[in-house]
Amino acid sequence: MDFALSPKVEKTRLAIRAFVEKELIPLESHDINWGDGENVRLDVLAALRAKAKKAGIWALQTPKALGGGGLDKVGMAACYEEMGRALFGPVVFNSAAPDDGNMMVLAQVASDAQKKKWLLPIVRGDVRSAFVMTEPHPGSGSDPGMMRTTATRKRGKWIVNGRKWFITGAGEAKHFILIARTSDDARKGLTAFSFHADQPGWRIVRRIPIMGPEEHGGHCEIEFDGLEIADEDRLMEVGDGLKLTQIRLGPARLTHCMRWLGMARRALEIALPYVNDRKSFGSRLIDHEGVQWMLGEAAMQIETGRLLTMRAAWKLDQGDFARKEVSMAKVAVADVLHKSIDTAIQLLGARGYSKDTPLEWMYRYARQARLVDGASEVHKMVLAKFLAKEGTEFWAWR
Repeated sequence: MDFALSPKVEKTRLAIRAFVEKELIPLESHDINWGDGENVRLDVLAALRAKAKKAGIWALQTPKALGGGGLDKVGMAACYEEMGRALFGPVVFNSAAPDDGNMMVLAQVASDAQKKKWLLPIVRGDVRSAFVMTEPHPGSGSDPGMMRTTATRKRGKWIVNGRKWFITGAGEAKHFILIARTSDDARKGLTAFSFHADQPGWRIVRRIPIMGPEEHGGHCEIEFDGLEIADEDRLMEVGDGLKLTQIRLGPARLTHCMRWLGMARRALEIALPYVNDRKSFGSRLIDHEGVQWMLGEAAMQIETGRLLTMRAAWKLDQGDFARKEVSMAKVAVADVLHKSIDTAIQLLGARGYSKDTPLEWMYRYARQARLVDGASEVHKMVLAKFLAKEGTEFWAWR
């Protein structure tokens, strides 16, 4: 693959970088801009989103015909990395999870009528959305086959009963994509639906407290007690819920990696001025061999993560599911995110551990990376299965 960015992508990347430097990073140091869940205040967010729209750097993952930027996955990788340098970056550009993944899958699988009803309001930024799949034990987590929430067809409608949890953004979302069991078939037993927050028959049981900062709307536990969904709001065919999940989760996992790489870079950017200026035992920290090892290792691992992410993005653009490549990127980038932030905190000492820099926020945020969208151990199992199946062809140049 050619690693040179097209002129269009490079122009967009530089525009995002300038916006992040001018509009977003300065906001982080002022408490007045912070709202619920240690995220940007909603009224501040609305003003920033208006500026991003005006600048033409909005919903880049969505086709232009639907109001987005029309970038391919390679272009997204470069641009999302720049967004990820700012704590508030992805949500300002309407490229944050879970809206990001929901927009991509709806653009791919929804009918024209469904796009108009469920997708376009998310693209415009009129509503937020959530993806409703994960369940409390003994329900589904990394294994969708364990799903217990049911959708039963009665008189032309689907009646939903069950419980979900850790549903990101549910407290603010208006549009939901729900995965529920419609039969006991091992491969075709799940079906996908859309529903609106105003529909009766469901409720948020609680907003689950977490150790790190939250997306707007938190991570919620949800109960369904007779939610009625019209068949016209079913996505794809009956039994295609697992297929929709696979279509959605691969690219969505990779966009996490794209954004995390920006945050990993930002951590080192915070540390570098300090180690360049701070003197210890008669010389600058940057001149100490041990400090150079720490920085060099983190920088190398970031670049490794970038290469894995770009490789997976390129394969997705070729029409491949890139399951192996996405899993490798997901494991590696989740690790390097933590590594880079931890390195920066160690180099800054007590100041890095304090709230005087964004590093402690980033450190708490980074711990989720090895869990969300499939734990690292699950992705390693995926890779082991590919290795067992392909043997030496696992490393084929194709």
